[in-house]
Amino acid sequence: MSAKAASVTVKRLQSPHQSESFTQYKPLSSTMKDEIFSAVAEIFEAAGGKALLKSSGDVYIKPNAIDSKPYSHTRVELVEAVIHYWRSKGANRIFLFENCTQSNFTRMVFALTGYSDVCKKYGVREVYLDEEENTQFTFRGKRPEASEEGGYAETTFRIPKFVTENLIDRADENLYINLPKLKTHSMAGVTLGVKNQWAFPQPADRRADHNYNLASKLADMLDFIRPDFTLIEGVEATIHGHYPVTAFADKCVLPFKVLIGSTHVLAADLVGAKLFGLTPEKDAHHLQIAVERGHGMGVKSLDDVAIIGDIADFDKSYGWDLYPKYPQDVTIIKGTERTCREGCQNNPLTLLQCLAYDYHGKGGFTILMGKGHTPECIDAIQGRVLVVGKCAIKEAGDKLVARLGRKNVYFSGYCNDLCATTNALCHLMKVNPLVMAPMPFLRSIKLLFIAKKNGTQARIPFFFAHIFKVV
Repeated sequence: MSAKAASVTVKRLQSPHQSESFTQYKPLSSTMKDEIFSAVAEIFEAAGGKALLKSSGDVYIKPNAIDSKPYSHTRVELVEAVIHYWRSKGANRIFLFENCTQSNFTRMVFALTGYSDVCKKYGVREVYLDEEENTQFTFRGKRPEASEEGGYAETTFRIPKFVTENLIDRADENLYINLPKLKTHSMAGVTLGVKNQWAFPQPADRRADHNYNLASKLADMLDFIRPDFTLIEGVEATIHGHYPVTAFADKCVLPFKVLIGSTHVLAADLVGAKLFGLTPEKDAHHLQIAVERGHGMGVKSLDDVAIIGDIADFDKSYGWDLYPKYPQDVTIIKGTERTCREGCQNNPLTLLQCLAYDYHGKGGFTILMGKGHTPECIDAIQGRVLVVGKCAIKEAGDKLVARLGRKNVYFSGYCNDLCATTNALCHLMKVNPLVMAPMPFLRSIKLLFIAKKNGTQARIPFFFAHIFKVV
């Protein structure tokens, strides 16, 4: 054990999971919930328990709450177990904070996931990072593209002051608990503890370089902030990406029934990737880059990690790319020179699958993405077309507008502008954006009004995008 640079505890949950199809997202049984409470306590106790608290006695907890969609977020039962544990240890103040994915806003996600109810139950302060003021930072991994081939298109970004003041400037005073979900990722290989820090750039600052540079920027975040403890929730694990189409849940959701805990975020991620049969070198490049940049603190591979618990039966490899099923009446055209899976490819294709198979969206259009389209290919496009990413827009945008008319051409101009893509696809497929947030309309409007009043920087689709074309 002494030869290892870090230890990771893997707790295997023994309670039975649901017998129904995973297309039905259900609360965990009381037996499973009780076991999670016990397992969480054991994991923290093994790492020092109350001694993990720092001078302030405050605890800052960040789940993975990109969305309320089933299996995309950290289960509320795990969040409650962690809050309960630290309340029982006499924590002073507890904060639950997040900055959800583009095309959403955190206040609504907390309400839909049940996080808000848990916070009220335990007297925890909810913090919606999209509603916070910011401090500007500069990514350090690469220089600007003007001075380095393959460099960053945008080098500056904003971090909410709540994070800057409490988890960067006062990192030695406050305990930061990181609660990712055990998921593969169609653009990053895996999304675990390291990628859970990607919530800290404000939504608009995540759009640029969400391409071949994504792995580098994910590793960059460890320059600024590092969790004190990472606890990965793997009651279920997702494969074929991080945002499983509910209709595909029985193919994309696996009852791994594990919790993975460590004071070392990179070590926890290496173990999480191992359970999927994935490696940093081949599948999760941001983890390999983090090692190369010295963020491993002695951990370079699984050989440097002491795994406490049995994972011998996790001996299969699972796919991180999207489940290969798309509407037959949607034509997908990829550039022959470059089409980045990290951005203009898998970002719109994930949403296309969701709208088509979960919300019965219509087809009958084309999606053009990437770089390297011949004039003949562009001239052959008929009807309505969504042009995704600056490469495709530069190459084909004007030509398509001139030939097809502006009303038939839709644009999503960044490498990953999920809000613009949602507006476009909801109009093309005639899906009301509100159906993706299962909440009464008036309550949705109320939450949005409060978020807007508080200055949310979330990039939220137009409520009536299915009726009016806005991109």
